[in-house]
Amino acid sequence: MNMTQNFETGLMWFRRDLRLVDNAALHLALRQCARVHCVFVFDRDILAPLPRADRRVEFIRESLVELDAGLRQLKRKAGVGLIVVHAVARDEIPRLAAALRVQAVFAARDYEPQAQARDEAVRQALTQVGCAFFTCKDQVIFEGRDILTQSGTPYGVFTPYKNNWLKRVAPEDLAQHDSAPLAPRLLERPPEFQRPVPSLSDLGFEPTNLDSLKIPTGESGGQTLFEAFFERMDDYHATRDLPAVKGPSYLGVHLRFGTVSIRQLVRIALQRQAAGSAGATVWLSELVWRDFYFAILANFPHVARQAFKPEYDAIAWESGRQANELFAAWCEGRTGYPLVDAAMAQINQTGYMHNRLRMVAGSFLVKDLGLDWRWGEHYFAEKLNDFDLSANNGGWQWVASSGCDAQPYFRIFNPVSQSERFDPQGKFIRRYLPQLAKLSDKAIHAPWAAKPLELQMAGVVLGQTYPHPVVAHDEARAKTLQRYAVVKKSSAQPL
Repeated sequence: MNMTQNFETGLMWFRRDLRLVDNAALHLALRQCARVHCVFVFDRDILAPLPRADRRVEFIRESLVELDAGLRQLKRKAGVGLIVVHAVARDEIPRLAAALRVQAVFAARDYEPQAQARDEAVRQALTQVGCAFFTCKDQVIFEGRDILTQSGTPYGVFTPYKNNWLKRVAPEDLAQHDSAPLAPRLLERPPEFQRPVPSLSDLGFEPTNLDSLKIPTGESGGQTLFEAFFERMDDYHATRDLPAVKGPSYLGVHLRFGTVSIRQLVRIALQRQAAGSAGATVWLSELVWRDFYFAILANFPHVARQAFKPEYDAIAWESGRQANELFAAWCEGRTGYPLVDAAMAQINQTGYMHNRLRMVAGSFLVKDLGLDWRWGEHYFAEKLNDFDLSANNGGWQWVASSGCDAQPYFRIFNPVSQSERFDPQGKFIRRYLPQLAKLSDKAIHAPWAAKPLELQMAGVVLGQTYPHPVVAHDEARAKTLQRYAVVKKSSAQPL
């Protein structure tokens, strides 16, 4: 970013970038200002609708404790640290900027519609008091309209986007922003702000099982996970679809809250790919998907409410009492399809769901139960530790076939064959559905098809210890093809 004006005092607003290493906005603030305050706002507008026990709030809170200590260590002065407030951000940032007498506020760009509306309100309020507001790119490699087709339009298909992305990425896109040499510019907090990070109870929240799940928080936690993943990155292509195997990076929540740098991850992935690692190549592709979904949300903001392909909004989804009951069975892991139910148990107990299972569970909701994909999108948004609007929306529109580069509408996952293929020994199912643990490797994927004696020997009573299937897959598949016929007719109409 080219900036010709320097400032005496600035305010760095941490948001989705809760780290010190390679933080673009912090580096920009320290370069442009002689003195810098740092703030994080627990935004009441964001927190209000959340359940009182929310792992994401606890993750943020624990990460802020580390960030606060890190700022002090960087400057080596006790009064330095993070100003943490619990308020409405669009009101608090201008108020704080005036109280601290800063000339500029700095933040990393946030691409979600509500965040952009908030930032515009902040910008206008700051302008009225003569304070500048600067944002910069940090959570993606390429944003918005950085990657366009030859005709200058945004991509709607992933593979050509990825090919262009890989051609475009250059060392300067991945350069690290080193703030350490500029640490002397960090200001001590005014006495009224020299308080520890608020506790969960101060914020009106309760502890979760974050600690017992051993989810590492903060910048150190992200680095620990990445170092562990580096040891198995070369096998990622072979293990990523197996939920019972430690294949993924588990960095989703760290990418979501910026406790790890996307530039660092891409640099390493490119280096390993250049060395011939098939696993790194596939993982890099997943990181590019992340940029792609951010770009889709930025360039096609209607996807936050509607189908990417408008004709898919003509689909008539199931509704009424039975639909609500089916949705409840899906949410609570009572569908009678073990892999789906185990996946839902995983998200409900841990806030995490394996990526392959997100596709399986999502497809089941939409194409077996005939329910609106937005119901599932909303449920995942509430439950996922790593919830990100762009990726969550992109994933749900993919399984519903309504999104960009989505699976064809006639491709319908069979939950039993998916289970047999990706959890062949039923290890994952047994972990989350212990009531089925004594079934054979064959029967565990479809208990209703097991012989009565085997069910008895395993202590499984269908309808009591484990539910009967809520739908028959073959019948549901036929209904789905009929339901989606409206899309086929629409696409056949002359333009």
